[in-house]
Amino acid sequence: MLAVILLIWRQQKITPMVATTAIPNPPEPVNLNWKNQYVPPELGPRHQLSYPQWLDMLKQEAKITADKNPQRLTILAGDSLSLWFPPELLPEDRNWLNQGISGEVSNGLLQRLDFFDRTQPDMILVMVGINDLIRGLDDQEIITNYRQIISYLRRKHPQAEIVIQSILPHGAGGTTWEGKEKLLAIPNSRIRKLNQELNNIATKKGARYLNLHPLFTDQQGNLRSNFTTDGLHLSPPGYLVWRTALQMYTNQQLTPQLPQPQKVKSTNRI
Repeated sequence: MLAVILLIWRQQKITPMVATTAIPNPPEPVNLNWKNQYVPPELGPRHQLSYPQWLDMLKQEAKITADKNPQRLTILAGDSLSLWFPPELLPEDRNWLNQGISGEVSNGLLQRLDFFDRTQPDMILVMVGINDLIRGLDDQEIITNYRQIISYLRRKHPQAEIVIQSILPHGAGGTTWEGKEKLLAIPNSRIRKLNQELNNIATKKGARYLNLHPLFTDQQGNLRSNFTTDGLHLSPPGYLVWRTALQMYTNQQLTPQLPQPQKVKSTNRI
């Protein structure tokens, strides 16, 4: 599936792909001439909160969502990559609750999963881990936290599809992010190996694994320069690729399968 997404992007330069996505009221075409010129979202008080303030806000948003109990609810749970996902690019055939926090680590996410206990999502999309690596956590600590995350979500949301999304690579030498030195100390080969472990534990614990990693890598295995703003965070074209992957995945997983007609055995009469 992901190979198809990448092929479509290469052939149609993303814009036609978005235009042909089967969703109601698709967003206006995005100007891909931006390339690496980042046009950030409007920065309001929401993006200047302290971590405790973030927790309070996400808890309140989850409560409101639980009270409304929307149909076809999907939850984004993770760090700044999820936080900055442009709302207008999220697939429009479902309702979304964004529970991303900038700088989040796997243990931090684990400790706040109870915020949305009362919600009834069809799907929960998890992406976290790059900040753990930046802060020096070893792979086994991250894996342990992921095991607990999956176990908790499976227990509290047995009806939901739990989807572990791969950790994305970084931009290596082209990185301009302010923490460049810490990021460059993490080989992208290590991220690939960690993703293999995430795939394994997702399979063993009854979750799904969505391997986004190949869609975002160049020939050297680094984050593609036109998909990132600074070697760590995603640009608008990067989010378009992610959005299309989610659209295809959710349609594939959540579309009801029509029952196949039963073959009637013929009876030969003598």
